[in-house]
Amino acid sequence: MADRIAVIGAGQMGNGIAHVFAQSGFDVVIVDVSDAALAKGRDTIAKNLDRQIKKGTLSAEDREAILGRVTLATSTEAIAGAALVIEAATENRDLKFRIFADLDARADAGAILATNTSSISITEIAARTTRPELVIGMHFMNPVPVMQLVEIIRGLATSDVTTTRVVEWSRTVGKTPVEVNDFPGFVANRILMPMINEAVYCLMEGVGTPEAIDTVMKLGMNHPMGPLALADLIGLDTCLSILEVLQDGMGDSKYRPCPLLRKYVAAGWLGRKSGRGFFSY
Repeated sequence: MADRIAVIGAGQMGNGIAHVFAQSGFDVVIVDVSDAALAKGRDTIAKNLDRQIKKGTLSAEDREAILGRVTLATSTEAIAGAALVIEAATENRDLKFRIFADLDARADAGAILATNTSSISITEIAARTTRPELVIGMHFMNPVPVMQLVEIIRGLATSDVTTTRVVEWSRTVGKTPVEVNDFPGFVANRILMPMINEAVYCLMEGVGTPEAIDTVMKLGMNHPMGPLALADLIGLDTCLSILEVLQDGMGDSKYRPCPLLRKYVAAGWLGRKSGRGFFSY
């Protein structure tokens, strides 16, 4: 019988993580403070499963079985019995620190606590618990059901046993795990965010329109999506917070967030989720 999994946060990343585990035969509980967020998260899973049925990669019976393995809860008490707890809350240090102190108190002894953070130090998060050897980063890519990569990030105290188990779970749900060490931004965002930031500088300095900048990167560098459209998909507030983590952690001005990015976030132009970013949706 597959291990029980708990996912903290029903948003874009959380419901995607729950989807791939439930589809691979795991019982999954999604925990969020809001009933509305939970309902929306479950609806997203259902819609994504419908898309798989249309493509012919899933049967209607499988869809019902997968949804049947997903339960919803508004209290972290529901994580009891889970072998793996994956936190997928907003990219905010203090929030993650609070969540991990709570998870440490409520999770079974021996349960692994993973974070889907895209930039915050695993070592710092682990220090908020009494089980740092059982804390690890599992950085899934968006959209989770489609993207192959999981960055597996070891904190200073993460044990070999914890890492091996998390790598195995990642493979079981059809992902390709890549092990990296705990440095600001890890690998994915340390390389991606300066590129996105440079694209925003090109826009601010009038080097090109958003369409021109993205077309150059798509056709010239064979990227499936331009950097500005990708920033809109990720969320401009998330991009800004990752760049701030990189700048704070490295102390290097090359990670300084572009003033235009700060301006868009201040205006509430956060990308797709707000209907407007570098492009309108």
